Amino acid sequence: MGYKLFLDDIRTVSMVYPNKDNDFVVVRSYDACIAYIKQNGLPEFMSFDNDLGEDENKTVLPDGYAVTKWLVYDSGLDLTNFKFKVHSANPVAKNQIEGLLNNYIKFQNNNSETNGKLTKQG
Repeated sequence: MGYKLFLDDIRTVSMVYPNKDNDFVVVRSYDACIAYIKQNGLPEFMSFDNDLGEDENKTVLPDGYAVTKWLVYDSGLDLTNFKFKVHSANPVAKNQIEGLLNNYIKFQNNNSETNGKLTKQG
């Protein structure tokens, strides 16, 4: 059974989705997000924030775009049917996350269609 994942360091699910059910798993950091996906597999839906705060030394922590890059380049997960929304207030990061995921998903879908055609013809 799938699950929904909510990545945000501050907001609650109801702040972003006030009229929807709140049956999300909430993760507050890059590390918690990656660990949860590694343990439970790819969520059926994920809601991304980008800016995930700073540590005690005021160093910016890995962000939602870093999670996106991990999903695309390092996770080895099939993102073909991955559904997501970026709820970040950072418009540049929102575009980066959406662009990388949408382009990669399109690439995966095109490759699976091509591979399917090659297999059927061969």
